[in-house]
Amino acid sequence: MTAVRQDAWSPDDDLILAEVTLRHIREGSTQLAAFEEVGERIGRTSAACGFRWNSCVRKRYEDAIQIAKQQRQKRNYMKKQTYVATPHVSAINLIDTDERSYKNDPLTEESLSIDTVIRFLRQWKGTYQELNRQIKTLERDLRDKDEELFTLREMNERLSAEVNNAQSDYRAVNDDYKTLIQIMDRARRLTVLTEEDESKPRFKMDANGNLERIE
Repeated sequence: MTAVRQDAWSPDDDLILAEVTLRHIREGSTQLAAFEEVGERIGRTSAACGFRWNSCVRKRYEDAIQIAKQQRQKRNYMKKQTYVATPHVSAINLIDTDERSYKNDPLTEESLSIDTVIRFLRQWKGTYQELNRQIKTLERDLRDKDEELFTLREMNERLSAEVNNAQSDYRAVNDDYKTLIQIMDRARRLTVLTEEDESKPRFKMDANGNLERIE
């Protein structure tokens, strides 16, 4: 029976990761913000969520990602139209404040850009660390497999030697058995010949040249 890792991702975890990430893409937010939200919901780090998304889940939702990006473009277009209609409203204030609720400082293009870069770098630093952890785990598993393979090879060599010895012993016993059968056959034939000789009449010649039967 295959052991299940305690930190394995369940189908529900993957579904939550996909739904939240698609929502953030659709609303124009960053994937890192999505990974942090998912991490808080399922008790994992944002780096682990990012690694899971990029390595496994993303490929299953390519069509949904394209649809979310189209919805984001449409959303941005509508915001631009609103900005043209009301030029006194700052474009930066049209950004959904829920996406930036983690900051209390005033929103500016400069702070948004720097913050995005920093968060992006932190995300990939975490992803890099997660990848290294996965690689070390794989290397450890490979070492364990190599040790197991070495043990199995030693066992195979030992069993092969035992089989060869058993075959040699069998051939020796078989040869001894054939020799014994031959000896017993010769002894049986000698016994039969002896009995036949004893049952035959014996004669001797007397002084006159006549044959006389010996009882």
